[in-house]
Parts: sequence; structure tokens; C-alpha cells
Amino acid sequence: MCGIVGYVGTEAPQGIILEGLKKLEYRGYDSAGIAVVDNGELKVRKHVGAIVNLERMIGDEKLGGHVGIGHTRWATHGAPSDINSHPHLSADGKVALVHNGLVENYTEIKQRLLEEGFSFRSETDSEVAAVLVGKYYAEGLELVEALGRAVSEMEGTFALAAVAYDRPDEFVAFRRNAPLIVGKGRGCNFVASDFSALLKYTKDVHLLENDDLVLLRPDSVTIWDKDRKKVTRETLHISWDVNAAEKGDYEHFMLKEIYEQPQGIMETLRRNLTDDGRVDIYDMKLTPEHFAQFNKVCIVACGTAYHAGLVGRYILEKIVKLPVEVDIASEFRYRDPFVDEKTLFIAISQSGETADTLEALREAKKKGAYVLSIVNVVGSTVARESDDVFYTWAGPEIAVASTKAYTTQLLCLYLLALYFADLRGTIDADHYREMVDALVAVPKQMEEVLEMRPAIEKLAKKLYDRDQVFFIGRGIDSSVAYEGSLKLKEISYINSFAIAAGELKHGTIALMEPKTIVIALATQDRLFDKMVSNIQEVKARNAQIISIAKEGNTKIEEHSDVTFYIPQCIDEVTPLLSVIPLQLYAYYVAKEKHCEIDRPRNLAKSVTVE
Repeated sequence: MCGIVGYVGTEAPQGIILEGLKKLEYRGYDSAGIAVVDNGELKVRKHVGAIVNLERMIGDEKLGGHVGIGHTRWATHGAPSDINSHPHLSADGKVALVHNGLVENYTEIKQRLLEEGFSFRSETDSEVAAVLVGKYYAEGLELVEALGRAVSEMEGTFALAAVAYDRPDEFVAFRRNAPLIVGKGRGCNFVASDFSALLKYTKDVHLLENDDLVLLRPDSVTIWDKDRKKVTRETLHISWDVNAAEKGDYEHFMLKEIYEQPQGIMETLRRNLTDDGRVDIYDMKLTPEHFAQFNKVCIVACGTAYHAGLVGRYILEKIVKLPVEVDIASEFRYRDPFVDEKTLFIAISQSGETADTLEALREAKKKGAYVLSIVNVVGSTVARESDDVFYTWAGPEIAVASTKAYTTQLLCLYLLALYFADLRGTIDADHYREMVDALVAVPKQMEEVLEMRPAIEKLAKKLYDRDQVFFIGRGIDSSVAYEGSLKLKEISYINSFAIAAGELKHGTIALMEPKTIVIALATQDRLFDKMVSNIQEVKARNAQIISIAKEGNTKIEEHSDVTFYIPQCIDEVTPLLSVIPLQLYAYYVAKEKHCEIDRPRNLAKSVTVE
């Protein structure tokens, strides 16, 4: 969840590293720091809080040199503070190190180092790594050898980068189950936790494998694998436009990304639909013969991606006619799941680096499952460890609260369902055509829904101060309700709660009282009358009802305080449209409450620790 940036080249590193760190702000952080090698001196500057605090501390000071590392920290060991911030120094102050992830055996290493006479300034596992690398460097090893020796003793999931006071033209890095990429420039080279930090300077990157050790100089990158043999890693060219990671005229990235959803849907459709309207999954390796062997599908994800999986279960079971299980990744491997070679395992992750999803994926592979991942980041760890990858083509998503990644994940699940149903012969030509036509119509319909923005903003101004909000729905609407609730709590800190409407009478209706807000999704034609009955139940307890229904179903207005209508469409594709009013409502409520919308407190974009 932290961010690393490293640079070596002909320019002073200060501005480049700080710019890169700003591009990683969305990952979540509570402190930031930088270390450069300047005329035989390690200059370390770090500060708790936002990067702007670090910039104020540095002020007009010019940190020179040609090599440096930077870091944004999201606290795991030790509270947010200047002392616990990165970079950390070795005991003799001659090596500086930044670290993402967890060193699981740091207490044992720390105790050993204490017995050897070393002391520590912070509470972090990261400083233990810095002292260990410094110890071996002081003993005469080359910096890359010192880092290699240290990581051989460390257990856990982490990425590291280090500089030494007397190495003005090199730095070293290491990756183990944590995101880290190498950027290739002209007369300069980089490392970063994410493509976005490098897009301004290069679009050519090396994708590191687990336990890769890297030495970077201005004109060379040397990589050793886990056996410490020199290797050449694949170079990937990133197609994202640098402007895609900028806010442009929007006040927040979240609002920009809500408005980018039609474009994300169109791009994902363009890459996976033939001219004659057939689904042809881009670069799919799974053969029809192999797919015929599966007897169930298992979808595993976290947070918003998990909610996409809940919708996917509904669609896959309905038209592919295979049983589908949906699991929260953090629970999956602890229940000894029944997964084998006849299981299609679908992992969903925006970043492709979600730690719990990765561990679930690895557990499924051990049991023989075929792994298909749905991810947004090309070359991410989830993508590389899967048997097949379905990219969402949403473009970079910067806001912590996911919007366009969610809707493109949904679209990928719809396209997979159509593709698999066609392979199994479980969908007739008319239904297939109806589904494809409905999906093709979605971008234009999304634009129509976005026109509700002024009305939703006006409503949020009236209701932003409520303490709790309930989301209800039936069938596929209940899955969307979970996502709407998550969006609201993520960025506005309101205690929101989602429940299947049919479960209201089993406890939750006891919480209904005057001024309670209930957001009711009623977009399913076959369940519409039942939803109206559920709405009447909560309305009778004087709750305030905000309803979302399809155009034409005006009966719902009799029992609602406010109603928003999505365009007419088949029931199956309504989640792609009905979620947008919920995203906008969450955004404008958070704005009225003056919350930090793009970087909510305590949250991170890429959750890389369990």
C-alpha cells in the first residue's frame, strides 16, 4: 500500500522523485520521504502527513546528486510519525532504504542485531531491514551483495530500494511478492511501485519476478533471479496516456473517473467484440475442450471487485448454467475450499497486486484449478501468475474509491458469460444477440444517467448530515446495493449498510425511524412489485426513500420521496447503469462533508499486505 520511487541519471533526483511520489498518493499514505546521494553525503528528508508537508520542510533547499529514492508510507508497524517515516538509515548512517510490505521475521532479526550491539530509532520492521543491509555493507560487500545477503534472511512480502553514501551513480532494489517495476529511460533508469509514477518519463518497463535483485545505473540495469543468475526480463511498453493520470478540469479524480466509465466500456467492448457482434475475448488461451471439463466456477476478490463478482455469479449461472461460488479472498484459503482441476477460478483485482487475492489464486493453483484473472494493470502480479488474463482497459484509476474499474469488471464478466455460454451451447441466438445489443447500448445510456448529476448533487446537499443510510435491493440489485453502500462509507465515513430487501423483516427493519435514509434499487422487472412492497414497509416506519428504477415504472413514486430513473434495458445489464447514481451520491455527500475524496482516511488503493 506504500509507494516507492527510485531514480539514477544525469539530472538531480529531487524533483523527479517528488513528482513520482505525488503520482502514488492514491495508493494511500501517512508520511513521505526522500534520500539522495550528494557529494559523498546521504541527505534524508522525511515528514509525517501529506507530500506537501515534506515539500514545505525542504523549502528552497536543493538536494543535488544524481541518484535517490523516495517513499510514501502507510503505517503497519509503528504509528505515523517523522521517526517511523521512510527512508530509514543503517546504524552508521551510510545506507538509506525504503520498504513496502512486511518483514514477518523482523523481531527475530532485530533481537539478533541488538545482541550484536546495534540500536534502533523507530518501531518499524523497515529500519530492521536498513540496519541489516548496512551491517553487510560495512563488512565490505558491494551494495547489491549486501541487499542480496539481507533479503536471504528476511521472510515475508516486500519490495526494497537502497542507496549508499559513497555510490553516487547507482542504487539497488529487490522484489518479493510486492509490486515493483523498472523503468527504462535514456541515460537514466527508475524503479516504482506503479506505472503512474513513471509515465511522464518513460513508458518502457521491465516486469520483475519474485526474488529479483536489481542494480541500476544511468546506462544499465542488471537483474539477478532468485538463484542469483543474471537474467533479462521482458520489456513492456505502457500504452496509457500520461494525461489519463491527471485530473484535468475535474475537481477530483473520483468524479473524472465516474465520467470516464462510458469510455472504459467502449474500449473494453472494442477489444472483445467482432464486427459481426460476436464475443471474442482478446488473447484468450482457454480452449473449448478445456472449458468443457469444468464443473463449476469460483470467483474470488476483495471489496469492490468482490461486489462485481456477486453480479458475475448471477449472470454466469443464468446463461452458462454452471454453479458459481463467490468468495472474499481473505477468507478463501482458510476454509480449505473444494477446488480442483475441474474448477475455473476467476480472480478479480483492479491493481493486480491485492495480497489476499494473490494468496487465494496461489492456493487455487496448488489445488489444480485453471486461473483466469480480470485485472486493469497490464503486467501486474495477478496477471502474470494466472493461466489467462482478461484486461479491463479502464485506464489508470487514481481515486481510492473504485468506479470505472468496477463497471469494466462487470462488463468483462458479462462478456465471459456470453463467451462461455456460446461454448457450452446454453444460450440461443436471439438471447445472445439481445445481450450483445444491450451491452453495446450501455455507453450511451451511461451518458444519459450522468445527466442526473445536478439533481443528485442537490439531493446530497440536503441529506449529507445523516448518520446512517441503508441500501436495499432484490436479485441482482442487492449486489449493486453492496457496492453503493461501500462507496458511501469509503469516502463520506457514513455508517451505511446494505441488505437484500427480503431480509428486512429479519432484524434490520427494527432500525428504521424518522430521517433514516433508505436507498432502494428496483430495476428488475420480475421483482418490481415485491420491491415496492419492501419500500412500503420501510416507508411505514417514516424512513426517507430514494428509489432507483427503470424509466416507465412510475408506480414507485407513490412510495418514494425521490426517484431516479435509468434508461430502459434488459434486467441483466442494469448494474452497469444503476451504480452510477450511487457513485455520484457518495461523491457529493463526501464533498458536502469536506472529506478527502480521492484519498479517504485509513484506506489505500492497492492493498498489498494481508
